[in-house]
Amino acid sequence: MSKRHDAIFEDVLKDLNKDAAQGEDDRGGTRFLRRSNALAEVGEREEKVHRWVDPALCVMWERHNRAYELLNEDNCRDLIDSIRSQGQQEFPAIVRKLGKGRAAEYEVICGARRHFAVSWLRANNYPQFRYLVEVRDLSDEEAFRLADVENRDREDISDFERAKDYAGALEQYYGGRQKAMAERLEVSEGWLSRYLTLARLPDIVVSAYASIRDIKVLHARTLKPLFADPKSGPAVLEAAQDVAARQTAAREGKGAPIEASKVLSILKSAAPSPKRTRPPEQVFRGAEGGSGVTLRKRGSKVILEFSEKLSDDELRVAFDAFLAGRPKGRR
Repeated sequence: MSKRHDAIFEDVLKDLNKDAAQGEDDRGGTRFLRRSNALAEVGEREEKVHRWVDPALCVMWERHNRAYELLNEDNCRDLIDSIRSQGQQEFPAIVRKLGKGRAAEYEVICGARRHFAVSWLRANNYPQFRYLVEVRDLSDEEAFRLADVENRDREDISDFERAKDYAGALEQYYGGRQKAMAERLEVSEGWLSRYLTLARLPDIVVSAYASIRDIKVLHARTLKPLFADPKSGPAVLEAAQDVAARQTAAREGKGAPIEASKVLSILKSAAPSPKRTRPPEQVFRGAEGGSGVTLRKRGSKVILEFSEKLSDDELRVAFDAFLAGRPKGRR
């Protein structure tokens, strides 16, 4: 965990009563763990509430930055084993209380993997496990920033998931003002811009990857100039459509999925190579019909070529002709 993540949660964990009865429920006896702590920013006091609840009472916040449907036993195995070996979940998830008339009681802001792990354990012969939550009163923008702080350093959230979260938040909370959002998140505009570029990849390009977890910021940076070029953009999109069809077939058991690095290579190679044109030449001759001196420009450099058989007089005349043709400021 990052230091910033620790700062958010360290006071939550200090006096957590690990002997609290996990089997008690507030509807039939959930044990409430309350502790007041000073809020340095505003000088007020907030009462934090921790509860052991049935995970079935919780739903993911619709703006949650993790694709819950991608969670499975394999990618949550480390957390499942950790909770099982320690006998309980250690870090509370952050939730908001939902209003009456809703099917669920809590909305998960941070803690999707913990929710999945506890749910999996309960469904697989460990019904004693409960989901540890901290109830907070948060605005949507505050919830977004809190979730971002917790998950920014986590490798198990893909670049693409994070990018789509940022793109949605940019419009929803910051009125499309990228600078304001970067300042609020305490990141550079350049860093944020790279994720927003990833979020704006065409859907067909996203479909060309076997999983959204495979799509990296670097891929978007590589492909961006190809889409900006009217000559290469359509060709890359056509290649992406072909690769996407092959990935769909692979998911249906017809062939193997194409790895991310191979996908990027295919898309890059679909762009037509720029035609190399021979740099223009000038020939300065010392005598009628002589071979003279040939001038070629290569970037900011000038290359002069002449035969070693050229006489000194012919070479001198040719150089004089070359110098006479230069701009006045360089003579």
